[in-house]
Parts: sequence; C-alpha cells; structure tokens
Amino acid sequence: MNNKEIMELSDKALMPTYARFPLALVKGKGTRVWDGDGRQYLDFLSGIAVCNLGHCHPAVTRAICEQAVKLLHVSNLYHIEPQAELAALLTEITFADKVFFANSGAEANEGAIKLARKYQSDKGLADKYRIVTASMSFHGRTLATLTATGQEKVKVGFAPLPEGFDYVPYNDIDALAAAVGDDTAAVMLEPLQGEGGVHTAAPGYLAKALELCEQHGALLILDEVQTGAGRTGTFLACEAENVTPHIATMAKGLGGGVPIGALLAVDEVADSFGPGTHATTFGGNPLCTAAALAATRTLISEHILENCRSASEYFFDKLESFAASTPAISEVRGKGLLIGVELADNGDAAAVVEKLMEKGFLVGTAGPSVVRFAPPLTVDKSEIAALMVTFEEILEEQG
Repeated sequence: MNNKEIMELSDKALMPTYARFPLALVKGKGTRVWDGDGRQYLDFLSGIAVCNLGHCHPAVTRAICEQAVKLLHVSNLYHIEPQAELAALLTEITFADKVFFANSGAEANEGAIKLARKYQSDKGLADKYRIVTASMSFHGRTLATLTATGQEKVKVGFAPLPEGFDYVPYNDIDALAAAVGDDTAAVMLEPLQGEGGVHTAAPGYLAKALELCEQHGALLILDEVQTGAGRTGTFLACEAENVTPHIATMAKGLGGGVPIGALLAVDEVADSFGPGTHATTFGGNPLCTAAALAATRTLISEHILENCRSASEYFFDKLESFAASTPAISEVRGKGLLIGVELADNGDAAAVVEKLMEKGFLVGTAGPSVVRFAPPLTVDKSEIAALMVTFEEILEEQG
C-alpha cells in the first residue's frame, strides 16, 4: 500500500488516540526509514528512543528469526532459556541482583510501585505506602503510572485516580526533603526527564535523594525507561552519577525495537515478589528476550556506547555553537543522544518538526516549545551534520 492507502485504513480502523503525522513508514535500515511512497528519511527519533541500534540491526534481526523457528511463547510457569540469559546479563552489568520482565515501560513502572509497597508491607509497615515523584515527570499510561506522572494534562478524564502520590519540583532537594516522611514507601525519579522537556538531574541530586530515602527507610526508584540501554552514554544513566538505586526500570531501547520492559532490584527488595504476588503472560517470552539479549550484547561488543558519547559531543557542539549565534534558541539540554532544544519566545516546536519532516528528517517534541532529538546510538557525524544544515535553515527562515 502507498501512504494514502495506509493512512485511510488507519483512520478508519484505529482509535484516534494519536495525532499522527501524514506519513506511513514501511521499511527501515540503520538510521534511515522509508514511507509507503518510497521516500527516504533520516530518523532522529528512533521510535521515541527505542531503536538504539538503528532499524533492523542484523544481530537483532537474526536473533528474532532464529528464535521464531524454535519457540515463540511458553508460560512463565516454565523456565525460558533466553529470558534467563538476559536476566543474568543485566545483573552482571548493572546494580541489580534480580530482574522481572514486563511488556512495556508503564508495566515496569507499575511493577516498581507494587514492589515498593509490598516491600514496606512485608516489614509490617502497611501505612508506609506513599510514592513521591517529580513535577513534569512521565511514568506511563496505566492508572497508577499516569497518577505518578507529574503532569496534569495526562490525567484529565480518568478520575478517580489511585491515592498515595505526592509531587515535588524536579531538582529541588529541599522540597524533596520536606515531602519524604515516615509514610513514604519510595521516591520515584527520572535521571533525565524526557517527556517533561528533556531536563537532566542536577549534579548530586540523585545522590541526595538516595540519602533521604535511606534516612527514612524509603526506596529509591529510578525510571530509566527512556535513558536505559545506553541512551545517555552509559548503560544506565545513574552510573554516571555513581548512584545505586534500590529499584530501576527499563524498556524502550532494551529490546532493539521489540516490546519489552524490565524491573531491576536488589535482593532485599526483590525478595518481596514471591510466587503469586506479581505476574505477566507475555512478559519475558522467548522472542522478546532473545531480541533484547542480542541487542544488549551488541551494545557492549560493538562499542555502541563509545559512539553514543562521541556523537553526543559532536551534536552538542553543533547545537550550542548555533544557539550562540541565533536568537531562535534559548537553551540546549540533555545528555548523550537524548537532546532537547528550547525555542525562544515559546517557539512552535511542532511546526519545526513538520518542516524537518518535509525536508526528510524525523524528530520529535518534548513540550510545546522543545524540539527533541533521539537518534539511534549508531548515528554518525555526517548524518548529524546533514540534520544541522536543515535545522539551521528552518530556524533562520522563521527569523
């Protein structure tokens, strides 16, 4: 089908939960994707920080094909070989002692909330159930995770929401100290707020948050759904801050494009999830864990993290140099290859995104005035340079 045919069928049969661009993508390879009319684009959004290795990476594609002819699905009532191997690898390269696999970031965060409350209940502290999160955070679309999200716009129309969540300004350690008390089960923070505008944790903020948690017997949950799997230049973003949480969540980039979420925890906390306390039918099935295992091994063996750091430095240099010469940009923020450009005077980020798409570049937004870049971690400097030429032209045309 061509673009028009795909879009007409989509509009007819799908619930209208997305304000979709007039574009139907049908093929991808590396940093490039093609639409139903055969036009090529450079993808600087990566399925919203999902395709960290680019589209259809040979190692991931091969693992999916090999697994598909062996075993697609069995219940978690049985042991699953690639699931066990992936869990072992994640515990080897992260702080975690144990892993629970889900289907998405929202499910991983829902599991983290449940685990924190179950841990406190197991200690005889059933009244210690409140979760502190940050303003402008984003933790998912289930009822509990959208309640945990510090943005009112995602909650409209879904009342009554679950009780037990408190909110503080991001990066304000005094506000966090005032909010954490004897009834706090956990503090849940993103090391870098992606959907909230691409704001990074200030140096020392996460470490101080951990100190507060330990003082009050609360757990520190780090939502690394968007930052995990190398997006910021280390496998988990918290590694750069030398912070070891009690719980962390992953999804997006973990599966190389295949849906998977992961809940990571230290032994003391993970032990609260005994048989029957939490479960999933599809989470951690043979296909998704085989893909994630290949993606994670490739991330390590092919020095993808090194390329991420190098490309990030080049990208930031280009953006900051341009920002210094134009009144159209008020700030460049982010880390690794998760970058936000704040347009001056409440500039229209969506309009910039559309113009870039017309020119053959796919990017996203992170709020009304923030253009978000999240290319594959395999992106090269020539591709970044090509984007920058067009990005600069568009902003200069806007005056």
